[in-house]
Amino acid sequence: MGIDLIAGGRVKKHIRRAPKSNNVYLALLVKLYRFLARRTNSEFNKVVLKRLFQSRTHRAPLSVSRLARYMNGKDGKVAVVVGTITDDSRLYEVPKLTLCALRVTETARARILKAGGEIITFDQLALRCPTGSNCVLLRGPKNAREAVRHFGAPGVPNSSAKPYVQKKGRN
Repeated sequence: MGIDLIAGGRVKKHIRRAPKSNNVYLALLVKLYRFLARRTNSEFNKVVLKRLFQSRTHRAPLSVSRLARYMNGKDGKVAVVVGTITDDSRLYEVPKLTLCALRVTETARARILKAGGEIITFDQLALRCPTGSNCVLLRGPKNAREAVRHFGAPGVPNSSAKPYVQKKGRN
């Protein structure tokens, strides 16, 4: 029993080469950034293309407050997030910024636009800066999910993994 090379052999690289989603707009973005990654000598476009393929777990949401903190002192640059931008009510004043994201929640969108900011789509970004110049590529905290707290073995010495059951039902 060997490897059936005619049937394609064994897969050595387990990476996504296309998005799993059936979203037609995402497919068009992939088509656009696949072209830009091939035709421009820009690492930015290759990274954006790779992130468009990723699952929602890997496209973690980024809050407006964290976005404001990352963009502090980067005036005139475009914040690029391949994911969702969410609102953060703890941030009192949203600064004026130009943002490009796959999705922006309703309240976050309202607050950014009210502050005099601008929200553009990825196809508009491709026209504005095709090589990613004057762009700051950001991403959300991937390990901020509640599920990550359970990774590991709880009860083992030096482990801070959270058990799924807090108590055993007795005093």
